[in-house]
Amino acid sequence: MSETLPAVTDPFDDGDHLKEECGVFGILGDSDAAAHTALGLHALQHRGQEAAGIVSYDGRQFNSHRGMGHVSENFNNESVMARLTGDMAVGHTRYATTGATILRNVQPLFAEFDFGGFAIGHNGNLTNALTLRKELQKRGCLFQSTSDTEVVTHLIAISEENTFEDRLVDALRQIEGAYSFVCMTNTALIGARDPLGVRPLVLGKLDRAWILCSETCALDIIGAEFVRDIEPGEVVIITRDEVRSLKPFPKQHPRFCIFEYIYFARPDSISEGHSVYEVRKHIGAQLAEESPCDVDVVVPVPDSGVPAALGFAAQSGIPFEYGIIRNHYVGRTFIQPTDKTRHLGVKRKHNPNKEVLAGKRVVLVDDSIVRGTTSIKIVEMVRQAGATEVHLRVAAPPTAHPCFFGIDTPDYDKLLAAQHDLAGMAKLLGVDSLAFISIDGLYKAVGEARRESDHPQYCDACFTGDYPLPLTDKNAGSQPKQLSLLSEERA
Repeated sequence: MSETLPAVTDPFDDGDHLKEECGVFGILGDSDAAAHTALGLHALQHRGQEAAGIVSYDGRQFNSHRGMGHVSENFNNESVMARLTGDMAVGHTRYATTGATILRNVQPLFAEFDFGGFAIGHNGNLTNALTLRKELQKRGCLFQSTSDTEVVTHLIAISEENTFEDRLVDALRQIEGAYSFVCMTNTALIGARDPLGVRPLVLGKLDRAWILCSETCALDIIGAEFVRDIEPGEVVIITRDEVRSLKPFPKQHPRFCIFEYIYFARPDSISEGHSVYEVRKHIGAQLAEESPCDVDVVVPVPDSGVPAALGFAAQSGIPFEYGIIRNHYVGRTFIQPTDKTRHLGVKRKHNPNKEVLAGKRVVLVDDSIVRGTTSIKIVEMVRQAGATEVHLRVAAPPTAHPCFFGIDTPDYDKLLAAQHDLAGMAKLLGVDSLAFISIDGLYKAVGEARRESDHPQYCDACFTGDYPLPLTDKNAGSQPKQLSLLSEERA
């Protein structure tokens, strides 16, 4: 494994979509632990597409393979899988929210402690990682990556507590931000979720094996049963003999990330007791109720806009049609576009279905708008296909604030809703009308009556600017944007 190869970036990608966070998976008590972990990561591929890794333990030694690219590019090789022996494994599929995309940042990270080996995979973002890192470096800690996750391993290493459990809790009490950790020692599989439960983590079972993972779809792919969600602030320690729960934090009002329902989670997952697919349909229905549109056809922006468009069509009584066809086999490309061909980038992923669009008044339903650049191209494409009117309805409130909890959102000056009012956005996008679901409507769609300002049920900071966790690094001027926790040139 070489660290001289940078991630393959897509020159056609203009950054106009939110990057999924990361996916974690761990299993204990199965002779095919690594194979089941690889399958689980396949199901979680949507949560991170830059790199993937698995660490296994066979009773004698830890075995690791990490690589850039998709899960299938790293774990479809028999010789690779043959080396990942043992009945315990943890895996991670990554999108970089902190640290450059180079091999030494690919998780699970691994360290040797006095008590044995330790592997950790992380979904989320620590908002005081740089502050802690500077303090740890002053104490002599040597960092091998630029990932915020490595801070946790050093906090465990220097803890003066006696047992591993106490050292882990000691570390967790010093970090801030959103996290779901899946960890592994010589004897245990461990899961930990931040006290507000911003990031998801679930517990599953396959025969006698126990599983921790980001979403229930990763349980489905291996035929495992869903047991329960890991509670906010809970630490679960699984050995071959028992499953124990620690709750080392004072109980707080949960703030689960509402964007999981809008976009990030797979629609076939069950998240916090809700079917993601059904929630998205409810959001579309609520959007149709709030912002009706006199048109001939409802067209989703595939694929993430499909469930909301179905709900919009059902509520409005307007026919649903696939007016835009998604190419599912785009992959990454080495093509360097010229100025003449750069505008064709959207057609690599989307193509208009002219038979549906020509001569029709169309309402497009999308999950969210970030920069707006892709929306501009899609609206133009639909008009060129013969649509007489193009309206846009968005299944999320305006994204006007960056996220610092594990989702890659641009800075304020790159967010469309932070720079323009509704009329200005509609003009820039080239639509006949534009509407977003209201924040109260979004809460209603996910089962809450409305957003109570004193006790909101979810983290919705990207819409409201109400950040439920401290932004220590940002407020200290050390975190100017999400992807620049540490500046580093790609190798």
